[in-house]
Amino acid sequence: MKNVFILTCFFSLSFCCFANAQNKIEEDIEIAYQNAKKGIYWALDNIPEKKVKIENDLIADDKLYAKVKLEKEIFGIKIESTGYNHSNEVTIIIYKSDDALVKEGYLKK
Repeated sequence: MKNVFILTCFFSLSFCCFANAQNKIEEDIEIAYQNAKKGIYWALDNIPEKKVKIENDLIADDKLYAKVKLEKEIFGIKIESTGYNHSNEVTIIIYKSDDALVKEGYLKK
């Protein structure tokens, strides 16, 4: 009877620890994703008129939040943003056509 109680307690504690660790990982990935999105928005607001390619690091409080690369391509742009949080990184790559950028107000015709 005592062994069953100890085993039940052990498995209950193990499950709680596992669930807590999984929630922490989810939270860290979500923060890295949000930082990558900030890089996308920065790139859309800073599309160069003459340069073909720009790269920038988004840094605040001596902490790297995102690395952003924007490349102009034929009839559009490609943005690659990598967001960071602790040891996690999330990369988002988007492609936007010139027509979509004009329609959304990021480029002037």
